[in-house]
Amino acid sequence: MEKYLNRKVIYEGKILRLELDQVECDNGCLSYREIVRHSGGAGVLCVTEEKKVLLIQQYRYAYNEMLYEIPAGKLEPNEDPQITALREFEEETGHLALDMSYLTTIYPTCGYSDEKIYLYLVRRFQTTQTHFDEDESIKSSWHDLDDVLQMIQKGIIKDAKTICAIQAYLLLTK
Repeated sequence: MEKYLNRKVIYEGKILRLELDQVECDNGCLSYREIVRHSGGAGVLCVTEEKKVLLIQQYRYAYNEMLYEIPAGKLEPNEDPQITALREFEEETGHLALDMSYLTTIYPTCGYSDEKIYLYLVRRFQTTQTHFDEDESIKSSWHDLDDVLQMIQKGIIKDAKTICAIQAYLLLTK
């Protein structure tokens, strides 16, 4: 294991903090690690009995693309990830989860960030209404599970948390 020596905070923003750590490697060599600190997030895969999957589509500035994703959002400080998932599912899709089960936790960018995304499964819900954040423009739509798998295979769905949630669901229902 690498030994932590010291840290310099490079940037601290609303959703992330960038740190530069000096470390001593196992072989005695000194090196630096750039770490993005992130509070983490929670995402919800909603699959009905009829194998319909609820996806959202939203513009992602970093990629300059509209992306298909499962509904998800950032954890508030000291917030239980399941509470985040429940809130974001309703805010982004206009559906209140009547059941929610844990699927898995993923580390989406383990080479340079400590972000964790907690993934949940919803099978039953009731329709309410969306509550988008001021800067969000989100469209939700239902897709057959087989179509979602084709969208992944064709590179239409590129979002890691969405692909991981689908894979975890398939393993669960195998």
